[in-house]
Amino acid sequence: MRRILIVGAGQAGLQLGLSLLAEGYDVTLMSARTPEEIRGGRVMSTQCMFAPSLQIERERGLNLWEEHAPRIVAQRLTVAAGPGEEAFGFVGRWDDYAQSVDQRVKMSGWLELFEARGGNAVYHGVMTSDLEDLSALYDLTVIAAGKGDLVELFDRDASRSPYDRPQRMLSCIYVHGMTPRPDYPEPHVRISAFPGVGELFFMPGYTTSGPCGILLWEAVPGGPFDVWADRPSPEAHLERTLDLMRRHAPWEYERCVDAEPTDARSTLFGGYAPVVRHPIGRLSATARVLGMADVVVANDPVTGQGSNNAARCADVYFRSILERGALPFDEEWMQRTFDAYWDHARWVTAYTNMMLGPLPEHVQRVLATAAAEPEVARRFAMGYTDPSDFQHWLLDADRADAYLAEVAAGR
Repeated sequence: MRRILIVGAGQAGLQLGLSLLAEGYDVTLMSARTPEEIRGGRVMSTQCMFAPSLQIERERGLNLWEEHAPRIVAQRLTVAAGPGEEAFGFVGRWDDYAQSVDQRVKMSGWLELFEARGGNAVYHGVMTSDLEDLSALYDLTVIAAGKGDLVELFDRDASRSPYDRPQRMLSCIYVHGMTPRPDYPEPHVRISAFPGVGELFFMPGYTTSGPCGILLWEAVPGGPFDVWADRPSPEAHLERTLDLMRRHAPWEYERCVDAEPTDARSTLFGGYAPVVRHPIGRLSATARVLGMADVVVANDPVTGQGSNNAARCADVYFRSILERGALPFDEEWMQRTFDAYWDHARWVTAYTNMMLGPLPEHVQRVLATAAAEPEVARRFAMGYTDPSDFQHWLLDADRADAYLAEVAAGR
C-alpha cells in the first residue's frame, strides 16, 4: 500500500486525500486547524464551483451539501459608465448550475469525513525544516497549503507571472437578508465592473447558518474602492459596502437594504500578486515534494476560478498517481503531472491576467455585443465553466472579431 502525505486541508488537499483513500492508499493529511476551529473561524474565500467541478465532487461522493446550497443558474455582467450609471449589461445562462459552499462548512465536513473513512489526520502546523524527515516516511509528499512559509519551497516562474504585486485589494462579507432581482429572481452571480476602479461581485451561497449572499469587492489599489485597510468589523464593513453601493452601484444597493452579516467572522480582507511557481520543491540533494493548486498557480479571484482550479488540479494529480502504480514518484513524473494540470490552468491564468488590466479593445467589443446578442452572452458565461474555450476566441483579437462577424452574419 503506497503512503501519501498531503500538507494542507483546503479544496485541493482534501479532495485528493479523500479520492486516494477510496482507492486504498494510506493517506496522511496535515491540517493547521481542527474541524471545530475551521467551522468557528473566519471565512476563507468567495468560492463558486461550476458544473465540471461539482461533477468531480459527485463522482467522489463529496457533494455533501448539494441539496442545501442554492443552485446558481447564470451570471450577469453590468458595466458601469461612471459612479451610479450603467453603460450596458447582459445575462448568460449556464447549461448546468453552479454552487457556493462556505469553506468553513466544506473543509470542516470533509476533514471529519476523511477521518471517518480511515484517513490519518494530523492537526499540526508544518515548517519547512520538518519536511525532509517527514517526507522520508512516505512515497510521495504533496504540498497543498497555498499560504505560509511552505510556498517558498517553490520558485516563482517569471515567464508565466507578469505581475509582481497585487492588482486588486480584496474584501468580502457574507450576509443574510438580500433580496432577488424582480426581473431575474433565480439565483445568479452578478458582476458589476467599473473600468479603472474595480469590481463588485455578488453570489448566492451556503454558510454555517444556511443560505446566504456573498459580496466581494475587487479594488484597484489606491482607487475609491480601496478602503479596507483598517479591516472593519462586520457591521462597519456592511455599512461601508452599502455606502459604496449607494454611490457607485445603486442597482445592487436596492438588493441589500435589509442585509445583515451572517456572523461575527463573516469578513475577509487581503491582496496578493498572481503567480505561477515551479511545481517541484527541493528539500535536499535527494528529497523532493510536489506543489499543487494555489501553491503553484495562484490567480486573482476576479474570474472566480480559484476553487475550480483546485478541484481540477486535485483530479489531475489523483489520476496521475493511480496511473503511476508502483513506480517511484520522481522529478520527471512530478513535472509531467503538473504539466497535465497546466494544460488547463494556462488558459485560466491568461484570461484572469487579461481581465486584471485595462480591457483590450476587442474584449470591449465582445462585451458590448453580448448585451445585444444572447449567443455571445451565453458563450462568455460558459467560458467561466471551461476557460480553455477562451483560447479559441476571446484571448485573440483576430479570432474574437471573426467570431463576432459570424454571429452578425447569422442574424
